[in-house]
Amino acid sequence: MAHITRRQFLAAAGITTLSFALTACGGEKNVEKITSIDQLYNDKIIGVQLGTTSDAYSVDDFGADHVEKYNKSADAVQALKTGKIDAVIVDNEPAKRFVEANSDLQILETPYADEDYSICLAKGSEMTEVFNQAIAELKQDGTMDAILDKYLHGVEGAVGYVTPEGTTYPNGTLVMATNATFPPYEYYQGDEIVGLDVEFATAICDKLGYQLQVTDMEFDAIIPAVSSGKCAFGAAGMTVNPDRLKNADFTDSYCTGVQSIIVKK
Repeated sequence: MAHITRRQFLAAAGITTLSFALTACGGEKNVEKITSIDQLYNDKIIGVQLGTTSDAYSVDDFGADHVEKYNKSADAVQALKTGKIDAVIVDNEPAKRFVEANSDLQILETPYADEDYSICLAKGSEMTEVFNQAIAELKQDGTMDAILDKYLHGVEGAVGYVTPEGTTYPNGTLVMATNATFPPYEYYQGDEIVGLDVEFATAICDKLGYQLQVTDMEFDAIIPAVSSGKCAFGAAGMTVNPDRLKNADFTDSYCTGVQSIIVKK
């Protein structure tokens, strides 16, 4: 499903924007049960994680005054549970985990958007083509499929990628910037950051003769960290868009994600 802006949606559906009176006689908000995407265009408040594509898409679609931005998706979900906002837009994989942990929430059946994830590197970096070659090889030899089986496809017993014994790192260390609040792509398991992106980045670095070091930071700090040279690359379920391309280069896509909408039951 391609991303559709508010203007395109309204034009296609022949809808005139309406402002619904959602207050009772006593002035309290009447909570409307949301069962479809089109209801979000009726003066609802949508929660997103700051700096993500759901942030950019939602502002374009619903207007900045209808979007609340949070440093973490979990904070947006908590705001939804307490009635401060009407919906949360987030990648489908973390959305499923939020719903599994909160019986009062559900994911709308229709996705909000789909997108391709890529790794970001400094503008003009020679490593972009090197990474692209490694990504192509890891797709071809089945490594990427093994990682997807482990983290996304729910294949029982899938082990993903494990660094082969005897792997050496003659080229030193590469530091990866991420935001470890985005399971199953990156998240904490005890004190260690793990996940699909971390495992795939490990496979890339192993292939290229680098040891991987992962640094956790706020999502919107990743591209500045890569651009400044503080980190060699960034991986955090990142989608390519025109604004990001102004400040970073991106590899070929390695994974496809879906943006979903979480609402109260």
